[in-house]
Amino acid sequence: MTDAHDTAADSSLRTTGGAPPDDGGSTATEGPIPLLEPREGIPPVIADEAGLAEVIAAFAAGTGPVAVDAERASGYRYGQRAYLVQLRREGAGTALIDPVACPDLSGLGDALSGAEWVLHAATQDLPCLREIGMVPTRLFDTELAGRLAGFPRVGLGAMVENVLGYVLEKGHSAVDWSTRPLPEPWLRYAALDVELLVDLRDALEKELDRQGKLEWARQEFDAIASAPPPEPRKDPWRRTSGMHKVRRRRQLAVVRELWETRDRMAQRRDVSPGKVLSDAAIVEAALSLPANVHALSALSGFGHRTGRRQLEQWQAAVDRARALPEAQLPQPGQPVAGPPPPRAWADKDPAAAARLSAARAKVTALAEELNLPQENLIAPDAVRRVCWEPPQPPDAEGVAQALVGHGARPWQVELVTPALVEALSAKAP
Repeated sequence: MTDAHDTAADSSLRTTGGAPPDDGGSTATEGPIPLLEPREGIPPVIADEAGLAEVIAAFAAGTGPVAVDAERASGYRYGQRAYLVQLRREGAGTALIDPVACPDLSGLGDALSGAEWVLHAATQDLPCLREIGMVPTRLFDTELAGRLAGFPRVGLGAMVENVLGYVLEKGHSAVDWSTRPLPEPWLRYAALDVELLVDLRDALEKELDRQGKLEWARQEFDAIASAPPPEPRKDPWRRTSGMHKVRRRRQLAVVRELWETRDRMAQRRDVSPGKVLSDAAIVEAALSLPANVHALSALSGFGHRTGRRQLEQWQAAVDRARALPEAQLPQPGQPVAGPPPPRAWADKDPAAAARLSAARAKVTALAEELNLPQENLIAPDAVRRVCWEPPQPPDAEGVAQALVGHGARPWQVELVTPALVEALSAKAP
């Protein structure tokens, strides 16, 4: 066991009431300071190759970690592409880059390949950065660091305020970043997002080291940096909100046809699918199975604002689903890889249910003892899989190998294996 159980009284963090609970650290009495302007002012947006070349040279010559952030237009545009990239590095200052005007940033990515990238919630930004040629080899995720350190609130604003004592502006996080030109207040907000990211990284590294968790964090960061791009989701239409109301296979076919029609239209128009047709309207049409455009137009979501041509497109999708032969209708539910939903375990395998109950209790207790979220201590799916099909024999070596096979990192294997070995001996009531 590591020294993460120890909580030393001295802490270098400047907190304003959001430090890891029960850490014994001091809490600053003065209020947080509003951060209103970037240190060097708002930099110009780089939107041509000449400007990009200057940024690449400046950041290649900079020193230390590089703060990286990206702004998307979720809810406004199709997909998750980046519409602004922000960077900051010692010796280079802050740069704002327009990836629409400069869609290939692989040269910048290459220039920074040896540096540690500091991101907040890295898994959210890495896919859109990868699309434009920016892939880190090393990173530090300040949100994940906050989770491992036991902070109750890990949003960037909360972390900067609670750790560094500054207040970031929060007003422009959900705006349409595809807007051109970008308004100055938005650019100020974007620049401030990377202003203190390296400072936050340094403070969190010290706190993780104090708690004996720094090596855990490094293993987590390495796992994120080395992870391959996720596989495309199978049957993404099944994630339509409200799908739990749709029971019959013919209705499922309507959801699929409407979802795929909407997706093609949204992609062609480069708008968020929800702006083309809401999930609620798709489910309403699936439940009603309208026989014609007139019946469709009477449904919620297909009202007077929907043009005749669009109504005909939606009705054509419904008609295609209505005409499908029985053999081509989708099956209710998806094929499940791995164990069944835990709620079914008591009936299917009472012994497995007892093992899972014991394992959950022990993992929860251990996570509380270590002051970190249970899902960061070990993935719940890994626990379920080990409990459903325990290794034989269910000893420490077998459990450790099973956890590694399910993607657990060495620090997780070391901590969780003894608890699971004990849980696997639990008997059904």
